[in-house]
Amino acid sequence: MSYKVAIVGATGNVGREMLNVLSTREFPVSEVVALASSRSAGSQVSFGEDNVLKVQDLAKYNFKGTDIVLSSAGSSISEAFAPGAAKAGAVVIDNTSFFRMDKDVPLVVPEVNPEAIKGYKKKGIIANPNCSTIQMVVALKPLHDLATIKRVVVATYQSVSGAGKEAMDELFNQTKGLYSSDMAKREVFSKQISFNLIPQIDKFMPDGYTKEEWKMVVETKKILDPKIEVNATCVRVPVFVGHSEVVNVEFKDPITAAQARKAMQKFKGITVIDDPGADEGAYVTPVEIAGEDDVFVSRIRKDPTVKNGLTLWVVADNLRKGAATNAVQIAEVLSEKYL
Repeated sequence: MSYKVAIVGATGNVGREMLNVLSTREFPVSEVVALASSRSAGSQVSFGEDNVLKVQDLAKYNFKGTDIVLSSAGSSISEAFAPGAAKAGAVVIDNTSFFRMDKDVPLVVPEVNPEAIKGYKKKGIIANPNCSTIQMVVALKPLHDLATIKRVVVATYQSVSGAGKEAMDELFNQTKGLYSSDMAKREVFSKQISFNLIPQIDKFMPDGYTKEEWKMVVETKKILDPKIEVNATCVRVPVFVGHSEVVNVEFKDPITAAQARKAMQKFKGITVIDDPGADEGAYVTPVEIAGEDDVFVSRIRKDPTVKNGLTLWVVADNLRKGAATNAVQIAEVLSEKYL
């Protein structure tokens, strides 16, 4: 069986990657529709090697007859169109934060909690988690199954592509400008991003944490286990694509680095690149995994400061597994088991 699929936000970084992933994973489509705002209507986007789609105006599109919607166009846009699209009969897989904590909307990472997908019938919507949450819970799932996680302390190093094309342009232009002695212009970020780090992603909340940090806490609890305590610090770094994380984990039960390494090596969706005996290079960096769909784990080591602790280095392509690939994987499970 094949499906009519609509991509909302088709001209953005994630929307274009959704089209790419749909094609490369050979999702069974009968028709693909590219949707965006009125100012992008009439432009063109690629689908596969040979197909070019004309972008249609989201505000004028009738979702009747559409089977699946993959959306990544901003929370306010999802709030406005998704309920109507679901009412018209489509299942909306939404990449924004708007529906993630709705109790009637499943929040899904297919390697971690695929069974949650069946809850889509309540509202016709499935939420795609935050990019940094996705890669972390994939890495944590086999460890939680093995030794039960009590607490996670995570520091993220997130690429500018997570903030959109304009953010990528700002990093490029600032870097180029600094090399030519021009002033670094800021339009997207609160501070200079070129040759710098910014310990703020999203808005600050009253408790001093940012909304991105809050997302990692509440989403991990919803996806993996509500008993897990999470403390997050999220940092924007001058990298174009690929999020990295240092994840410190405290377990209820004893676990060794060797046991963790073996469990993750067996887990679908994780690639382990880790050789504790090597002098250098036995780990992965964002540059090396751009375009990949797996979550990559390196530097698996014991934390001697707690009774049962490990520290991991976790890297993933935020546009693919952190967004587009995860959404398409949800669509695959949905089509195979529920539609």
